[in-house]
Amino acid sequence: MTSTSDLLRTPGLTEFLDPPVPEGESPYVPGAGPGREIRIVEPDPAWPGQASAVVERIRTVLGPVAVGVEHVGSTSVPGLPAKPILDIDLRVPDPDDEASYVPPLEAAGFELAVREPWWYGHRLLRGTDPAVNLHVYGPDSPESARQRLFRDWLRTHPDDRDRYAVAKRDAAAAALAAGEHVQQYNARKQAVLRDVYARLFADAGLA
Repeated sequence: MTSTSDLLRTPGLTEFLDPPVPEGESPYVPGAGPGREIRIVEPDPAWPGQASAVVERIRTVLGPVAVGVEHVGSTSVPGLPAKPILDIDLRVPDPDDEASYVPPLEAAGFELAVREPWWYGHRLLRGTDPAVNLHVYGPDSPESARQRLFRDWLRTHPDDRDRYAVAKRDAAAAALAAGEHVQQYNARKQAVLRDVYARLFADAGLA
């Protein structure tokens, strides 16, 4: 696991890249689409154990191709309500080299759903039993570093954790009422998320 001080030195860490989808492109592979699960549930004490098992499965099938694998997202923060989907961060040498990691992950029960080479090289594979969103980045991705820093900050700052919980519940309620999907839910809580990042960066002397 990378230390906090090393993560804070990641190039581009404080610069959020939000490019539009290139004309004629789609982030979704054929047959896939945006997630629809936006229910927020109470923290489940089983989540950490489930995530540990998933992380070990990924490490086993990928071997050295898995530069790093960690449980991130809201299910990784004790006491934080979340969608009942485990977010796993996977770093590989080259996310564009799908042949090096997608086939073994598919054999292990994951399915490629999102391909975003224009956004930090991001790929998303989905798993079931338990439900998993497996996010793939390069080894020095600022987005991967931010996710891990955000997790660690919320684990040690209960005020921001609770504020983020309120934002998540409000966003989910509004998105459900409007019949929206998970990307629209994410957009609804982005202002609070970015504000927490600003506090994190300021505390580290980066802003």
